Amino acid sequence: MSSLGTLSVVFDLDGTLVDSEPNYYEAGRRTLEEYGVPDFTWEEHERYVGISTRETIADWRRRYVLSASVDELAAVKNRHYLELARTKTTVFPEMRAFVERLAGEGVPMAVASGSSAEAIGTILAGTGLDAYLRTVVSADEVARGKPAPDVFLEAARRLGADPADCVVVEDAAPGAAAAHAAGMRCVAVPYVAAQAGAPEFATADLLLRGGQAEFTARAAWDWLAAARRRT
Repeated sequence: MSSLGTLSVVFDLDGTLVDSEPNYYEAGRRTLEEYGVPDFTWEEHERYVGISTRETIADWRRRYVLSASVDELAAVKNRHYLELARTKTTVFPEMRAFVERLAGEGVPMAVASGSSAEAIGTILAGTGLDAYLRTVVSADEVARGKPAPDVFLEAARRLGADPADCVVVEDAAPGAAAAHAAGMRCVAVPYVAAQAGAPEFATADLLLRGGQAEFTARAAWDWLAAARRRT
């Protein structure tokens, strides 16, 4: 058993472990431009942070009145995204340190993401995080994406963990809501600082309003150790 007893940690990927949102924005911008929607802005992209790719595209179709299917748009966006992800994905340094500490202490870990399995695999391999994070769940593999709890519950199932023993690390409001719905504790590290006051984040057990600038591997470890003592 790990030094944290039965606790397991489930990470969101985009905006939590890695700063991939700029790549998702650029992939979305290029895709929409191809389908006649120019000038897609970062501010417009921010509304989709934490939402699965397919649900994002479904909303695009309604918002921009696109005739192309979700599958077609997803394939185009994924192609653009993977081109960017292979060479331009940055891991948040303190998150890498946290993952390495957890691995060294034998704590079971998983990734549960709204991205496609291919995108998740590309990022983990390209950043070297695949050496530590081998249990991976894509929202494409479950019935509903975040804020539904499905992806986190499936991660717990694959880890052989009780949801009550899982701690989710998340950057987005839908993910915090999903963790709460799954009956898991949540460390919230908002990617979009202006969203830190969202009601979904109020359910988090630890909310770092300053986002990644406030997150440190040591403080997160100390919080987990204290959480274990509270169980």
